[in-house]
Amino acid sequence: MTQRRTVIVTGAGGGIGRAAAARLQQKGWRVFNTMRRPELAQHGPDALALDVTSDDSVAAAVAEIMRRTGRIDAIVNNAGVDMIGAAEEISTAEAKKLFQTNFFGVHRLVRAVLPIMGAQRRGHVVIVGSIAGFLPTSFSAFYSASKHALEGYTETLAFETAPFGVCCVLIEPGFIKTELRCKKSESAERIDVYAERRARVASAMDKSVGNGIPPDWVAAVIARALDVERPRQRYLVGGDAHWLAFVRGFMPEFVFQMGLKQQF
Repeated sequence: MTQRRTVIVTGAGGGIGRAAAARLQQKGWRVFNTMRRPELAQHGPDALALDVTSDDSVAAAVAEIMRRTGRIDAIVNNAGVDMIGAAEEISTAEAKKLFQTNFFGVHRLVRAVLPIMGAQRRGHVVIVGSIAGFLPTSFSAFYSASKHALEGYTETLAFETAPFGVCCVLIEPGFIKTELRCKKSESAERIDVYAERRARVASAMDKSVGNGIPPDWVAAVIARALDVERPRQRYLVGGDAHWLAFVRGFMPEFVFQMGLKQQF
């Protein structure tokens, strides 16, 4: 009997993570649904508490999965947080906290599973980025910076791990109708000169998210990338992602920026 393929999905408590976990389970994967708060990890036999900001938590989760299955075939790095505020308003401590989840959280899990995948001579590393990785996003400087960082990280990682049979994939969705914007934090400091524009941009962003694509669209792309031995390195998801990537590449910079200012 062929052993079921094993995948770890982070941030599986809702949104893209929950949709990806459900779709992969339907396709026959053994899915380890991981999430930060232990009280949420009560759904199904393969739900685990995993805090991507903690080395010990990541190590414990990976060790438990290996104890149960003896292999890890793929990881879907989805856990992420958002913060709204002008760059001037966000403290270094707040920026570091965001990066601990959005960037270093990815690296912690990748670093923990690569020796396993290398020994297997195969594996898929999926990283959920965002169109914010190639677009300026007003009042989300550090969210955008974390997604930009994942772009460079994924491309470099792909070169380094290819000789071991490990594929690295970056998923870049456009606006998605999830609760991430509802859970966004705000910087502790609020500077009056930014108040009107900050509120206007936040309202426009919330409207775009409300009209966004469903998380299952992203989950379908993730599942497709995991189903092929040699997936593409980058997948855009949603009409807005494809359109914005196209016009960013061909439109004069000042015209593109004028369009963003008008929209947001």
